[in-house]
Amino acid sequence: MQQLPTVDYQSPNAAKEFVESLRNTGFGVLKNHPIPQELVESIYKNWQEFFNSEEKHQFLFNKETQDGYFPPEVSEVAKGFTVKDIKEYFHVYPKGQVPAQLESEIREYYRLANEFAQTLLSWVQSEAPEEVRAKFSIDLKDMISQSEQTLLRILHYPPMTGDEEPGAIRAAAHGDINLLTVLPAANEPGLQVQRQDGSWLDVPCDFGSLIINIGDMLQEASGGYFPSTIHRVINPTGKASTKSRISLPLFLHPRPDVVLSERYTADSYLQERLKELGVK
Repeated sequence: MQQLPTVDYQSPNAAKEFVESLRNTGFGVLKNHPIPQELVESIYKNWQEFFNSEEKHQFLFNKETQDGYFPPEVSEVAKGFTVKDIKEYFHVYPKGQVPAQLESEIREYYRLANEFAQTLLSWVQSEAPEEVRAKFSIDLKDMISQSEQTLLRILHYPPMTGDEEPGAIRAAAHGDINLLTVLPAANEPGLQVQRQDGSWLDVPCDFGSLIINIGDMLQEASGGYFPSTIHRVINPTGKASTKSRISLPLFLHPRPDVVLSERYTADSYLQERLKELGVK
């Protein structure tokens, strides 16, 4: 199966190649980026221990603020599906709850990834055609500045047991709601992106790569120029099925008052989508 191309962040043509990949596939993959690999590895290790422990149940999610631990029995059902994904996860917001021993590390990652995301959004804007740039109500990077809506999700896909519900996979095919999603390559493969012809492309999981995909809000704000692409996480087979998979997506959300298009503010768009998903 074909893979997405990887762009070298240090290359003089990085911005052009990266935005071209986003435009063609909805995804971009970067290597030699500034997010420290040791920090990501340490987060994977420490959060794996947290998900393996009973302590996670002390941080059960808050229905109002949506921060905290979401156990497998409340896992998401992707739009158009009836079976829950095979995963558990923890939501980190700027003012949300975090286990004390994990806090400084995860807050530091949130800060670094958010800063880097502003660079990527500047690339998207600078490489877009003039008529697309004219649609943005403010600079893309300023849409997420000081936003308390941006969500860092620590996902744990447990090893396969053989008792999974028929048809259940780690993450059913879905699109993201936000502007961009920033994701360090997970510690196990499985992420795939859907091409326009309906076939699936493997997303590289080389440790050290950073994977970025377009969300529905950027598609809306760009008048459809940047496509929000359907993606999924497939179940592993063979030896890989005995391993956990940790994933660390940062979902970049604008401040609620940001105007996305003539039809929507960031808040009205988000509320409509959350109702569709049955979260609100």
